[in-house]
Amino acid sequence: MKIIFATGNEGKMREIRAILADMAVEVCSMKEAGLATDIEEDGTTFEENARIKARAVAQALAEQGGAQACVVMADDSGLEIDYLNGEPGVYSARYLGEETPFSEKSEDLLRRLKDVPEEKRTARFVCAIAAVFPGGEEGTVRGTIEGRIGYELRGDNGFGYDPIFYLPEYGRTAAQLLDEEKNRISHRRRALEQMKEELKKRMLSST
Repeated sequence: MKIIFATGNEGKMREIRAILADMAVEVCSMKEAGLATDIEEDGTTFEENARIKARAVAQALAEQGGAQACVVMADDSGLEIDYLNGEPGVYSARYLGEETPFSEKSEDLLRRLKDVPEEKRTARFVCAIAAVFPGGEEGTVRGTIEGRIGYELRGDNGFGYDPIFYLPEYGRTAAQLLDEEKNRISHRRRALEQMKEELKKRMLSST
């Protein structure tokens, strides 16, 4: 079985490969699979956007005649801040513009939360993963991790909003965790673990 993940984000691909390392499957990005398609993520939920991306890449793969033995996966993930009514949510990557560095996006969120007390800074990372299996069947799962928004950017590991996402039980931000620590608890891992169970069932049924 081969998995094509609909992303060009190298940080995300490293995390995905680490989490799926115990499965006998090849995992590659769209670019590595030679696929390029413009995808308009116009869904209103993480699940909708993940399905839009997975379907678009599966269609592009089918047009190349390579869909028979591949599972196409796509995720939509982002940060929900309760005090900001769930913002930036599904617009996490596009917040303040797609070309704006995440450090600037994060600084803007910190500014908007200035003087907000700790107990009201609750937030979560959300990851929805959609899969299109050989034959056209689909599946969607969701994983989350709860935390709080810190008061400054801290840490050089990770990517995206990791430097402002504080995990009280660790006393560190997600960007201060080692890769192996983050991969054990991340929202993406929690979603991928659910998807792995579905993949294992399908691999067993095909043998």
